[in-house]
Amino acid sequence: MIMQELFDKITQQSIIRFIISGCIATVVNLAILYVLTDIFGIWYLISAVVSFLAAFFVSFSLQKFWTFGDRDTNQLHLQAVKYFIFSSINLVLNTIMIYIFTDFFGIWYILSQIFTAAIIAIESFIIYRFVIFKTLTIKNAITSL
Repeated sequence: MIMQELFDKITQQSIIRFIISGCIATVVNLAILYVLTDIFGIWYLISAVVSFLAAFFVSFSLQKFWTFGDRDTNQLHLQAVKYFIFSSINLVLNTIMIYIFTDFFGIWYILSQIFTAAIIAIESFIIYRFVIFKTLTIKNAITSL
């Protein structure tokens, strides 16, 4: 019973941190997307790729060390590669989805990016938690609380 309560608290904590980390990375993504597109006049799809890559570095750091409490640096390079591969897949999905929302449905590109980010966030939490940062243990989760 106590272990289940602890697991539930850790899961809730990681979901909250995931959302906060995702929001921070999303703000970075949207800010760069806006600046590149509206200020520098770069095509919104190219801006979306650049902003997605910048948000990658912010997201990886926050998710690894804060959200999932993974302090192990021995696997850092392998996790970064997995995270990058998964992020690249998400980049393709992101680009396709923002294109569809913007060009087919006529939604403002910033709102398109917000919708896309929400969809990708759900599947990302599952992959991060159970594949990339699967080293989450009771011990390192407690120390990150």
